[in-house]
Amino acid sequence: MNTRSLTLSSIVMVSALALSSCADDASGADAEGSPESAAPTAADSTAAADSSAAVEPSDRETHEAGGPSPRVAVTYDGGVAVLDGATLEVLSDQEAEGFVRVNAAGDGRHFFLTEGESFRLIDGGTWAEPHGDHDHFYTTDPQLSDVTVDGPEPGHVVSHDGIGTLFFDGSGDIHSYDLAELDIESELETDVTSTEEAHHGVAAVFADGGRFETLGDEDERSGARVLDAEGEEIARSEDCPGVHGEAAGPEGIIAVGCEDGVLLWDGAEFSKIDSGEDYARTGNLFPAEDSTVFLGDYNLDADGEEPMTQVALVDAASEEVSVVDVGAAYNFRSLARGPEGEALVLAEDGQLHVIDPETGEQTDQLEVMDEWTEPEEWQEPRPAIRVLDDIAYITEPDAQTLHMVDLTSMEIINTAELDFTPNEIAAVDGRAAEGAEDHEGEHAEGEHEDEHEDEHAENEAAEEDDHEGHDHD
Repeated sequence: MNTRSLTLSSIVMVSALALSSCADDASGADAEGSPESAAPTAADSTAAADSSAAVEPSDRETHEAGGPSPRVAVTYDGGVAVLDGATLEVLSDQEAEGFVRVNAAGDGRHFFLTEGESFRLIDGGTWAEPHGDHDHFYTTDPQLSDVTVDGPEPGHVVSHDGIGTLFFDGSGDIHSYDLAELDIESELETDVTSTEEAHHGVAAVFADGGRFETLGDEDERSGARVLDAEGEEIARSEDCPGVHGEAAGPEGIIAVGCEDGVLLWDGAEFSKIDSGEDYARTGNLFPAEDSTVFLGDYNLDADGEEPMTQVALVDAASEEVSVVDVGAAYNFRSLARGPEGEALVLAEDGQLHVIDPETGEQTDQLEVMDEWTEPEEWQEPRPAIRVLDDIAYITEPDAQTLHMVDLTSMEIINTAELDFTPNEIAAVDGRAAEGAEDHEGEHAEGEHEDEHEDEHAENEAAEEDDHEGHDHD
């Protein structure tokens, strides 16, 4: 059974019907909740969130769900909240120190909160367990844990082939972990390697123990190299100034952006796609499942004073870059891919623009919010987009709201008012990612204990993305 055939928009409808028919449900959701009505505000859930913070992880009540149960993590000044991805009810809201960032950890369940000098693990409280020819889905209360991976200047979070990778810019240290070992009830053991020199970079560790890593130092970033499981270098390219924005495509392709094009690794060798401009920086790339076309930002101003209005469509098969003018400014948190691989751009005109990645034609657009202007500092909140399957989650900081857009019908199906100003956003859908095994013993006692290999792979593109939030230099 292909669980991905159950779209998130249909899950939203089922969840809404369940809430409206069960006013006394343990979730505490409004009995009149529906995809078209506003979800409970964060203030409505503060008491529940505060009480759940004191609960030990092992004491949390577990429920079997009727399907995948998406969860959305949203940061704000001084904290992080986790929301139900169908109703947008705030399920947990916990304090965190300083400027915090959030990324999906890669296993379909957990997040990593970047807090100070560490990555801190969050349990999103949603997961799947295979049972014969199908999966069973479970939920519990989200929880911000005390499990951390510590180091100077934590940066990118990447996952490939069932292996997650944490990169520390301040040391060049690369911490890798098995996605199946993520658990807030025990310390996370990681394998540690390092780049040649510390820099704002990224790495991806392969299932065979080899790795892809960027090259650079504190002053300049220049390219990438690939090493085998013994740490021996097997390929290198220094033809990528300003390297940034790693993304994974089909057939082992890894792409990184440069100040003059895109550098590709095809599993055997490097190749460079030149932009044809002296300066045309692609700092963030977004893949789509089974597509050789990457969506990238396209910055023609080395001083960063002029807004970006064009996007790049980078075809790894033909090794060509096509440039599309959106007609409005956007920024590094504006890009995503849709369920059919369509390129999505959330622009400052308040519109969600939809672009055909093969032709570059703009095929649709939806007014999501009023016009807005990018703030001067990259840490300041600005609208951001994250996509799970056929649902786009979009923040509107000026209105303190979170929107859900059904990308198949191109309509807003839910909007939640928040009692904080949302900044960064990440999402997980509860489906196990490729290579991530089921979590043993975390379902309700006496229920299905059989262990099977997970047949239902999460789309690697959904977890990849996730790196555009680091484009701030």
